[in-house]
Amino acid sequence: MKAKIIGAVILIVVIACAAGYYFYGKAVDVTVINGYLGGEKIGIMEDEQITDILAKKYHIAFDYSRAGSLDMVTADQSGRDYLFPSSRTALEYYKEQHGEPVSDEIIFNTPIVLYSHKAVAEALMTDGTVTLSEGVYYADMKKLTDKITSGVSWAEAGLPELYGNVSVDTTDPVRSNSGNMFAALLANVLCGGKTADEESVKEIMPQLKSIFADLGYMETSSSDLFNQFIRTGIGAKPIIAGYENQLLEYAAENPEQYKKIAEDIVIIYPTPTLWSTHIYIALDETGKQGAAALCDEKVQQLAWEKHGFRTSGCDISSEGGDGRVAGIAPELNAVINMPDYKVMKIIMEELEE
Repeated sequence: MKAKIIGAVILIVVIACAAGYYFYGKAVDVTVINGYLGGEKIGIMEDEQITDILAKKYHIAFDYSRAGSLDMVTADQSGRDYLFPSSRTALEYYKEQHGEPVSDEIIFNTPIVLYSHKAVAEALMTDGTVTLSEGVYYADMKKLTDKITSGVSWAEAGLPELYGNVSVDTTDPVRSNSGNMFAALLANVLCGGKTADEESVKEIMPQLKSIFADLGYMETSSSDLFNQFIRTGIGAKPIIAGYENQLLEYAAENPEQYKKIAEDIVIIYPTPTLWSTHIYIALDETGKQGAAALCDEKVQQLAWEKHGFRTSGCDISSEGGDGRVAGIAPELNAVINMPDYKVMKIIMEELEE
């Protein structure tokens, strides 16, 4: 009798263990999805709240290698399930190189902005190149571009302590999306404020090439350029082009460091600007699972609150993300269309020479 009781107890324990393994072990039995993504989205992929949702609710985990939006299209894609660039141009480039992907979907949006220092913004306000409206800085891109192409020095712009001419540092426009999009924005401005087409872009290419040639070495990663801007101060990079989400994410992840620079670093919205559209490209059926998971309502909410990406349903106010950063434009109305892929191909080929 005693043996039967012991046997029954052992059986119950075994069943309980099996049930526990089924219900709890299964939750951590995730499919790893491998791919390339831009450095500006690494914070999302490493966010513990987001990875927890992806694992428990969707049973997936993202593995990644960092690559520029355009570089990832031509990189070795063996063993990769997805690409996650930052523009529609990269998607069109992919289609030209490889054909139609399994699927593609817009996941996040963030506008192209300028990052600068309060002293620079105030100096450029004297002639209306930069204006301040309801706590938000805006740059008249025609006036700023005229300064760049005319070779106006920083001293002439009211900043004698700075060396050289007025310029905007960017990433390499042939390899990285933020630089590529800023090149597109400059092309539109040089074309009279109209979206550049195949004819008009040829006329302004000498000016555009000159602007980028004067910059010298350019980073290939938006995150690297932003980090250099934060660390090196006003003298090294007075103005850079980047994504709005970068400062919002930095403030959320590094609150103490941000407090030290909050009175100096400013976001300036180009007028007009362009939207950076972060498109998830599935290369196979495994990769396809990632898009649905990233569109999860809670993931989208966290992407705005902690990482500064404008998503469907996020509540945009003049204080972005989680409210740490002031001077965020609640709405962006002065937006110009990105040139089509044929035009961007001309720009990339010319700038690569």
